[in-house]
Amino acid sequence: MLTTNIIKNYKYICATGLLFALVAQSYAEPKKEPEIRQIVPPKLDDAHISKEVLCHRPMRRGAPNMSVEKLGRQVVAHNYGHGGSGWTLALGAATYVNRLLFAFKDARSLKRKTPITIIGGGVLGLFTAYDLVQNGFKNITIVAESFESLPSHKAGALLAPASMDNSPEMQPIIDQIGFDTYKFYEAIAKKQHKDFKEGASILPAYFDNREYSDLEPYVVGKVMQPAKDVILDFGNGTKRNMVVYEDGIYIDTPKMMAGLTTYLKDKKVKFIKQKVSKFTEIRDRYVINCSGMGARDLNEDDEMVSVQGHLILLKDQSPKDLQYMIASGYKEGKSKSGHQMHRLFYQFPKHLPDSGPNDVGVIGGTMIEGATEQTPNKEEFANILKEAKDFYGIK
Repeated sequence: MLTTNIIKNYKYICATGLLFALVAQSYAEPKKEPEIRQIVPPKLDDAHISKEVLCHRPMRRGAPNMSVEKLGRQVVAHNYGHGGSGWTLALGAATYVNRLLFAFKDARSLKRKTPITIIGGGVLGLFTAYDLVQNGFKNITIVAESFESLPSHKAGALLAPASMDNSPEMQPIIDQIGFDTYKFYEAIAKKQHKDFKEGASILPAYFDNREYSDLEPYVVGKVMQPAKDVILDFGNGTKRNMVVYEDGIYIDTPKMMAGLTTYLKDKKVKFIKQKVSKFTEIRDRYVINCSGMGARDLNEDDEMVSVQGHLILLKDQSPKDLQYMIASGYKEGKSKSGHQMHRLFYQFPKHLPDSGPNDVGVIGGTMIEGATEQTPNKEEFANILKEAKDFYGIK
């Protein structure tokens, strides 16, 4: 009994001592206050609004289609339906699907000189061709209805998974694809990539919190550093508590599309403007389907849905002041057309190649599932501008 009491008293003394030590430490080391950062808001009056842009992202419910099948005499690989994450996943998804094709049991006759046709001229199609070139393939054709003004050109784009509908079993694959794509852009941003020296930058990316960033799977031991708590001071009396990922990746989508196109043409990849309604219209035995929304009809895929987006391009800004990215204020609801809507204010330093040097910046945006060109929801442009002014505290 005495021994038991001694042990109990010893444990109590140790626990009490530890408690006092922790309390003392908390007084000795006060919690570090978040860093205050001075952020210059964009100019948002009428004189600095350039253009309103409407686009439609191709999303597949349940997960993107990344698979290979035999259709008659043809072997068809599918790589479409990534929604608003096309640029975030493009390089990794192309590599993943191409490897599925190389390993497919009915693709044993696939050689480096075998003709391969890619359907779709967006970012997924171009990266698919790029990865094939990297693997020594010499006879590649890209067929698309258009190669200009695609959703891939209009995108922002901050590297972060967005506007996707993934089944849980697919998420580990999607995460790894995202890691691989991040490392590709990071090499470009650090001027370490052998093929591309521009098209991606490392910029701070600010979010309301870690959960809504969708970037937490990328941090610590993966490809990014942990987020930090900060206070943004816009210099007009408005301050906001946010988190920042210092190594966010901004993708200059027009520049990357142009760079990929130039690279592929230099490697003798053929570009043919043609609408494809059936796989049998392609003479080649090996086909890779990167047709985006076109896959709804081409592959008879009823899970494909258009995710409508609205954004506003800015002009006559100070480029050096807008070298940051923001995503804030996530909301859900219904659009005027009655479709499910996800609204998120964002700002990126987007610059179009045919615009002036100070025509920098884009604000957005919306993700309206099922909305089409027949339901443009144009009232969202005014809502975006109001959200931006409210966020920055601009009267």
